[in-house]
Amino acid sequence: MDNIIEVKNLTKYYNGLLAVNHISFEVKKGEIFGFLGPNGAGKTTTIRILTALLKPDEGTALVSNYDVFKNPLEVKQCLGVVPEVSNVYVDLTAWENLMLMGELYGVPKKEREENAVKLLKDFRLYDVRENLAKGFSKGMKQKLLLCMALINNPEILFLDEPTSGLDVESARLMREKVQQLNRDGKTIFLSTHNMEEVNQLCHRIAIINHGKIAAIDTPERLRAQSMELQYIEVLFDKPVNLAKLSERLKIANVSPAGNKFRIYTANPHTIIENLVDFARENNLKILDLDTMMPSLEDIFIKLIKQKI
Repeated sequence: MDNIIEVKNLTKYYNGLLAVNHISFEVKKGEIFGFLGPNGAGKTTTIRILTALLKPDEGTALVSNYDVFKNPLEVKQCLGVVPEVSNVYVDLTAWENLMLMGELYGVPKKEREENAVKLLKDFRLYDVRENLAKGFSKGMKQKLLLCMALINNPEILFLDEPTSGLDVESARLMREKVQQLNRDGKTIFLSTHNMEEVNQLCHRIAIINHGKIAAIDTPERLRAQSMELQYIEVLFDKPVNLAKLSERLKIANVSPAGNKFRIYTANPHTIIENLVDFARENNLKILDLDTMMPSLEDIFIKLIKQKI
């Protein structure tokens, strides 16, 4: 697939501090690309540069073949943005919000009205289209924000914590809509702290830490590169001394997890054999035994703790 975003040597300083440190990456056309990192890692600065709200100090960023520094207007016209902090105009109705946003993007009146009707129906807001947004719940405002971001039918959609603070039903609807938009051909650039959301949605993810890219790959490959983070959970039929179990397994990384024991290991086969032997030696029964692959949360924490 062609790259729809290309970032090379991108750099940004704030008052002498290096916020984004010569990063390079690409986003392929038609993929959901996750952009993760702890607070202060450089995520927001990078997104502000890519959406032509901030000029870089060094490097280049091309969005849909437009240079964000030289062609900011063209860049903005091919984007839809859902910010973390709501920018819904609360003293306008849902319909007025969409008409205003469509007009700002230069969408012809007939087209923006047709788009607005379809979007409001898709997001179950059509019946409240004449209501002021100030009376909307958090979930309704998030859905309206997404409608506003889509009114110009953008190629690329930037989502910053789109399900933050939403109830379970609203968050699920939002994820389903994101997947549908992607199936319809839109490229999604997703910034979130929700690891399960990343796992469900993203084709590839980049993790940024201290202004540098710590890793970039598919979730599956990142897990394969961190097999030392896989673990076994075991439940015995009787209480077991933690120190005694650790000594028998010849491994220090054993911890209680509720009424189970969790054992981190890169060699689960040997540990399982030793657990069976331990149970026989101590007249125990193994009631439950699970081998768990590294989670994205485990990998994320590992990478942000590493010094770059």
